[in-house]
Amino acid sequence: MAVKMICSDLDGTLLPYGRSEISTEICEEIRELSRHGILFCPASGRQYTSLRKLFAPVAEHCVFLCENGGIVFRDGKAIAKTPMPRDLAEAIAWDMWNNSDGRGEVMLSGENMSYLMERGNGMHRRIHEIGNNHTLITDPAQIPEEIIKVSVYLPDGVGAYADRFVPKWKQANAAVAGPYWIDTTLANKGVGVQGLCDALGFSPAEVMAFGDNYNDVAMLDLVGFPYIMETAAEPLRQRYARHTPRPEDTIRVFLQKL
Repeated sequence: MAVKMICSDLDGTLLPYGRSEISTEICEEIRELSRHGILFCPASGRQYTSLRKLFAPVAEHCVFLCENGGIVFRDGKAIAKTPMPRDLAEAIAWDMWNNSDGRGEVMLSGENMSYLMERGNGMHRRIHEIGNNHTLITDPAQIPEEIIKVSVYLPDGVGAYADRFVPKWKQANAAVAGPYWIDTTLANKGVGVQGLCDALGFSPAEVMAFGDNYNDVAMLDLVGFPYIMETAAEPLRQRYARHTPRPEDTIRVFLQKL
């Protein structure tokens, strides 16, 4: 079966931790994929504005899965969105704020705006660095739009908090999303990929995807050609037969076979 779209997680996958720019190599590969009629889809917990800036040189060849699948964009327009019930989103936000030992900082995501409840522990700087549209709030009730995702930033790492928040908010797909983040949303990357496939007219079986963390599982389980990063946790490496050190390497081999 032909591949019609390639999706890739960013942080820890296409964008190694500590790096802030995508490689010229992946840009060249995205252009080559486009010449073969294959879409490229950054699949991330990041906001659309941040993703669009990151992929600016090749954005016209991309569709964007944002906020862990809570919203997907094509040609600058949201084509699918999965908001959270307001009461649930606010309850999660206050739980993460009140029960993270005075360390956790909370980010609530609208369609293209991040609302930050911050303590000066680094989240505000991080969100500014990645280029999100953002504003500061003191209460989720101040948010004037639907809430798509609620996240907690833990500057000391997620280790001491994953068991505290992930099982409790399983109904909101709570998942570790990197060394410092736990995300909740009614969607997931699998929901986002399915929404894109429905809108664009092909099957998830015709999608290749790359990921490195537990918030990538729904996407990887859905698609026809899933790849896990060699740096992923052992249970994830055992779950998927296809491993790769870099998406660029696998995409290069794929392009050579076209």
